[in-house]
Amino acid sequence: MKALVTGGGGFLGGAIVRELLRDGYQVRSFSRGSYASLEDLGVEVLQADLVDVERVREACCDFDIVFHVAAKTGIWGRYSDYYEVNVKGTENVISACRQEGVNRLVYTSSPSVIFDGGDMEGVDERTPYPKHYTAAYPRTKAIAEQLVVKANDKTLATVALRPHLVWGPGDNHLIPGIVARAQAGKLRKIGRVPKCVDLTYIDDAAMAHLAAAKRLFPESSISGKTFFISQGSPIPLWNFIDRVLEIAELPKITGTVSPLTAYIAGWICEGVYRAFPLRGEPPITRFLAQELASAHWFDISAAKRELGYQPKTSMEEGLRYLREWIHSEK
Repeated sequence: MKALVTGGGGFLGGAIVRELLRDGYQVRSFSRGSYASLEDLGVEVLQADLVDVERVREACCDFDIVFHVAAKTGIWGRYSDYYEVNVKGTENVISACRQEGVNRLVYTSSPSVIFDGGDMEGVDERTPYPKHYTAAYPRTKAIAEQLVVKANDKTLATVALRPHLVWGPGDNHLIPGIVARAQAGKLRKIGRVPKCVDLTYIDDAAMAHLAAAKRLFPESSISGKTFFISQGSPIPLWNFIDRVLEIAELPKITGTVSPLTAYIAGWICEGVYRAFPLRGEPPITRFLAQELASAHWFDISAAKRELGYQPKTSMEEGLRYLREWIHSEK
């Protein structure tokens, strides 16, 4: 069996690649960078961009299934940049699958596609897309997810997974972001009421993708559907952040601001960064303020029932593995 993984050099993409290899797949990675570590594992590495139509088609040639993981992430940036990668890139992947006879496409989406700025507690896949987004990332991921779902037919089976806050050893986004903001003194608790969130340990996120792949085929029961993925044990957000900071040997965050103050600060920062413009990301945005101030945890019973997904790593186990990894990197 041959599998293509877009974004195979990334955190989640790399974990999916390793799971595929353990399952006996022949794997090809499609990423903008070159990754000797993947080549050492016997992975064929293609270095190209998702906006390159011909290279995407070349990558899909003679393969059985595509895991489309690559995306432009972040809380800030030009909408056109996000649209080019997340929407146009996904269109290119779908088109290449059809042209090259690939009949299965597993898409990595995000719960942020249905985030309306407020609390999401125990919501399931029936939750509609919001009418308005405060950031380019969730908006373009929502468009891309809808393209993938709509593409499902008798010749191409598609499924979209929504893993929430993927973390663990090797993380190059969530954990480093928390640590960097704390070190720079830019991290504040938003609101005084504890808000619970779902997280997804990296190995569980990867296994969910393989579980979906094994049940996906044209006109299967999961074709054309979306599924929330998490560890299924929501915890207060700041409890998790405090544990991460403890592992990183940093003090807990004690400063608190109100949700309204944080939102206004985000609005002001966005205006300043657009007006000048400034490099990097603003210290706070409206989207980030809303994320940090709200509950977001999900009903994953559909994934358990239809994909056979069962998270295996507890929070304590994951934190132990994270501690071992962080200390080994010092």
